[in-house]
Amino acid sequence: MEKFTEILMKWHKQHNTREMPWKGEKDPYKIWLSEVILQQTRVAQGWQYYTNFIKKYPTIGRLAGAKDQEVFKLWEGLGYYNRCKNLLFTARQIVKERKGIFPDQYEDILELKGVGPYTAAAIASFAYNLPYAVVDGNVFRVLSRFFGIEEAIDSAKGKNIFTELAAKVLAKKEAGLYNQAIMDFGATICKPFAPVCSSCPLQKHCIAYKEGKVNQLPIKEKTLLRKHRWFYYFLFEFDGKILVHLRTGKDIWQNLNEFYLLETDEQVKWDETIVTAWLKDQIGIRKATVKQLSPVMVQQLTHQQIKGQFIRVELKTIPPFLHKYKWELISKLRKLPFPKFITAFLEAGV
Repeated sequence: MEKFTEILMKWHKQHNTREMPWKGEKDPYKIWLSEVILQQTRVAQGWQYYTNFIKKYPTIGRLAGAKDQEVFKLWEGLGYYNRCKNLLFTARQIVKERKGIFPDQYEDILELKGVGPYTAAAIASFAYNLPYAVVDGNVFRVLSRFFGIEEAIDSAKGKNIFTELAAKVLAKKEAGLYNQAIMDFGATICKPFAPVCSSCPLQKHCIAYKEGKVNQLPIKEKTLLRKHRWFYYFLFEFDGKILVHLRTGKDIWQNLNEFYLLETDEQVKWDETIVTAWLKDQIGIRKATVKQLSPVMVQQLTHQQIKGQFIRVELKTIPPFLHKYKWELISKLRKLPFPKFITAFLEAGV
C-alpha cells in the first residue's frame, strides 16, 4: 500500500500536467462551487460555468445576495437544477448562521445541503488539508485495478471495501495533494477506455495489468441490468491457435466460450490505427497485425441488446498475462459451445 501512495504522489508532483481553474484552490467557497458544478457534469463542460460564477459572484456573500432568477440564468444549460437550489440555500445559510465563514470541519461540511461524503472530503482536504479520502469513479477504477478487487463498486459491500481502502492509502499529511493526484491519475492515465498502461508508473505493481483484467475492472452490478451493451471481441491468434475462455459469474452466456472481451458503455469507432494504439497502450502488445475488423453485429436478447464487433489480431509473441488462457486450434473452434452472437460470426467464415 505504501508503494501505491509513494508512486502516485511522485507522479503527481513530477508529471501531472492536468489543468483546471480550481486546481490548487484553497478558498472553501470556490472549491465547494466547483464540486457542486461537477456533481453531474464533465470537467470540460463545467469549466466555463465555474469561471462565469466566480467572475460574477467572487465570494459566498455575493452569491447569497443574488436574485434567484439571476443565478438560475447563469446555471442555464447545466441541468439538475436542484444543485443550483442547494447552492443558493447553502450560501444564504452560511451567511446568516455563520457570518459568511465556511465551516472548516468535515462533519459540519457534510451537514450542508447538497453535500455528500465525496464533496465533503474534497472540500475538507483541498481547503484545510484534513485527512479525508475522496471516493469517486476515478478512485474506484484506480484502486480496483491496482489491487485487483473484483467486488462490485456499486454494491453495499463494495462501497465499504473501497472506502476503507481509500482511507488506508491516503497520504494523510498531504491529503489535498493526494486526492487531486488519484483523481487526475484516473482521468488521464487509468482511464475507463484504453488506459495508458504502457507508460503507467504503477504498472509493475498493478494486479489487473499482470492478470490481463484491466478492461474487466472495476465491476458494476448495474452493468448486468443495462439494456444496451457493446461487446468487442479480440481474436488473438498465434501459431494457428486463438485465445478462448469460459464465461463465468452471474452474467449472460454463463459457461459458454468466448474470445478476449472488451465491453464499453458506448460504441467505439475502430480502425487499424485505433486498434494498434489500444493494443500498445493498454496491454503492451507492440508487434501485431490487424487481420480483420468485422461489421457491427447485433443480437437481441429478452431484456437487452448486444452490439459489437470482432477484431482479429495476429500476435508475434504471446504476452505473459495471456499465457493462462486456453489457446484453441482454429480448425476446432466450431466444436466449442459459443453464444449465438459469436457463432453467427464464426459461421460467416473464420
